[in-house]
Amino acid sequence: MGLLTGKVAIVTGSTRGIGEATAKLLAKEGAISIITGRTEDAGEKVAQEIISSGGKAEYHNLDITDEQNVKKVIDAVYNKYGRLDILVNNAGITGPNKPTHEYSKEEWENVFRVNVTGPFLCTKYVVPYMQKENGGNIVYISSIYGIVGAPDVPAYHATKAAIRIMAKIDALLYTKDNIRVNSIHPGYIWTSMVQNFIRDQSKKTGLGIEEIKKNMDSMQPIGHIGEPIDIAYGVLYLVSSEAKFVTGSELVIDGGYTAT
Repeated sequence: MGLLTGKVAIVTGSTRGIGEATAKLLAKEGAISIITGRTEDAGEKVAQEIISSGGKAEYHNLDITDEQNVKKVIDAVYNKYGRLDILVNNAGITGPNKPTHEYSKEEWENVFRVNVTGPFLCTKYVVPYMQKENGGNIVYISSIYGIVGAPDVPAYHATKAAIRIMAKIDALLYTKDNIRVNSIHPGYIWTSMVQNFIRDQSKKTGLGIEEIKKNMDSMQPIGHIGEPIDIAYGVLYLVSSEAKFVTGSELVIDGGYTAT
């Protein structure tokens, strides 16, 4: 308890899944968690759950592809608390699951707007405040498919590879400002993204959802797919003082999947 007491943390896409688990864990460790997303009811619910558990949180409606919206939210958070210590670039979308040549230009660019331009905008407006306070932590939530390939969702994979390198560039650019930047690469995690994938596979193959999930569990060397909290603890480590010598790194949390 208390690893992040007094810190202010913005977590994008924190109304559900990995972002929600991360915001709740950071608040449990003493941070003021800024919940962001485009679904007000879900965001307020997460914030209230944190507050009811004794933590500190508030919700801001945020479309990370809207530059003025990003600037407005980040300015508001800094002006209220006088500091901005942590940014978790978590929000993202999967995009269409079809071969590259079947994508429309708009479909391709939309995935990049959310998964690459969005984190860029959040980082762009957070960094000056971190520089002003002489320190901070930024974590990009990438994917194992930012490191290895697979024959599906090509735009998603391309964007996750892009933010992997963005984290390294930022780490080198801002180390002089005492800002550490790292990326996390989740494997198969029980989120709506994986649940939607399983439902899609069930429709395509005729297999039951539980059977497909069991098959996915068996693909993981550790014996099962992960949970959002597994990624949240990785974020907690990277943004805590325990990771003071860690920047420009890739933390793979995948149950051994990419080790095979």
